[in-house]
Amino acid sequence: MKNVTDSFVSLGYWPSAGSFGFNTDIFSTNLINLSVVLGVSIFFGKGVLNDLLDNRKRRILNTIRNSEELRGGAIEQLEKARARLRKVEMEADRYRVNGYSEIEREKLNLINSTSKTLEQLENYKNETIQFEQQRAINQVRQRVFQQALRGALGTLNSCLNNELHLRTISANIGMLESMKGITD
Repeated sequence: MKNVTDSFVSLGYWPSAGSFGFNTDIFSTNLINLSVVLGVSIFFGKGVLNDLLDNRKRRILNTIRNSEELRGGAIEQLEKARARLRKVEMEADRYRVNGYSEIEREKLNLINSTSKTLEQLENYKNETIQFEQQRAINQVRQRVFQQALRGALGTLNSCLNNELHLRTISANIGMLESMKGITD
């Protein structure tokens, strides 16, 4: 049992090329880096994200307003169609003997075409809203990713000095040479 414990303890003292061990440097662990990047992204990207969301909200509200105007136009057309229907019904009373069935067909056609137009406009409004919402979500995701990437690059650039950078390159070259020796 002591040999197993000694082997785990000694893993921390091995060179990093070609082995693994426990990383005791808390500043180079992924969890800390991730929390720092997220904190910086949230702190600096909050205003940009709010502006993007406000702009998207205005666009969506404009789209909804336009759709409501189209809906209002469709309701107006419906009212005109109803007025025309009343006119046709009055004419139907006068011509009931000769053209009753034809007038009824005209009435149904008017109602059906107006209902279809209203359904199409409602569907168009819903599709437009859904499309704009999806587009807003995609743009926000893209902006957040870009901000996080910029923050991560800034953090990396500020943390790496020349000596650490050269040591990292040397260690990576050593790992590549050892892997080349294994494949040869």
